[in-house]
Amino acid sequence: MKVLLVNVGKAVMAVIYGICKLFPAKKKKVVFLSRQSDELSLDFRLLAEELVKQEPKVQIVSICNRLDDAKKGMLGFAWDTLRSMGHLATARVCVLDAYWPAVSLLHHKKSLTVIQMWHAIGKIKQSGYQTLDKESGRSKKTAEVLKMHRGYDMIIAGGKAFNSFYCASFDTTEDKLRNIGLPRIDFLLNTREVNRKKAFAAYPELSEKTVILYAPTFRRNIDLDWEPLLDGIDFSKYAFILKSHPNQQLSCHRPEVLSCPELSAVELLAVCDYLITDYSAIALEGAVLNKKTYYYLYDYEEYTTKNGINVNPFESMPGCAFKDGKALIKALMQEAYPQEVLDAYRKNYLPEGIGHCTENLARLVKENLE
Repeated sequence: MKVLLVNVGKAVMAVIYGICKLFPAKKKKVVFLSRQSDELSLDFRLLAEELVKQEPKVQIVSICNRLDDAKKGMLGFAWDTLRSMGHLATARVCVLDAYWPAVSLLHHKKSLTVIQMWHAIGKIKQSGYQTLDKESGRSKKTAEVLKMHRGYDMIIAGGKAFNSFYCASFDTTEDKLRNIGLPRIDFLLNTREVNRKKAFAAYPELSEKTVILYAPTFRRNIDLDWEPLLDGIDFSKYAFILKSHPNQQLSCHRPEVLSCPELSAVELLAVCDYLITDYSAIALEGAVLNKKTYYYLYDYEEYTTKNGINVNPFESMPGCAFKDGKALIKALMQEAYPQEVLDAYRKNYLPEGIGHCTENLARLVKENLE
């Protein structure tokens, strides 16, 4: 029944979209589509600003919907899908940062270029087609019916070491990849001092202590067990910031643990001395800023079975990955971090020419407008 309803919906969408495509494409129109947030993401904002700088006559339309039942709900997403169809029919370029049904399900004009600007700098953990029929992934049948990640002309990728994983995740070929990196890489580099001042102004105690930022990935169908990290920390010397994944809010009732809700993880990276993460691509953002990074992998066997990873931190960052939280904190407080390991990681997994990602991406969009 579910498949039947989806197929009926696809047929209705195709009819509506056929009518929309009767209208001519606008030469300088770009449409941004996102299911990552209800607001324009940092990457989209930076790209939009650079596009206007390079092409003042560009017309940018953005539609953002997290498909959150507590907000717009399914009806709101259905309306945004219809809106996106009208704009896709008359745009020259579409940039998106996740799967969007109207992009993958419909047949577009040849004049439209679709660029998938995936919302992570790299492919540390498995996703998309790599996780089909796994407990933390989608079903193969659902992916086929919804044509998951079909219709992309280009995919923005990180370091070339990730290329085979991008291909597997999107079920695509390497010729579609562009190893440009995301605009947030430039933001991290360009706003370090501004973000440090902002964080210290909001939390003066951070300037007096060694700052540890814990930013874990999203876990589906896996029990959370992160609090052992707090055992053994000398809170008179160390400040501990817990930054949850947007899709999975963690809570802690210990007053020593900060959440800094008004500051993003990207902003907090500028002020932390140590980053603790797991399978999250924030490790790459930390690498951009050369942050000493540790990996707390308490659920390594379970996570690799239910979801899967592409880059094993025990191999890519030897001496920095731990299953035991107390052992990790003990190593951290000894302050004997293996910098040469992080240097090798940065060389392997970051794109070349960081600092010009936004400029290069905007140039790519502009070329396809013309």
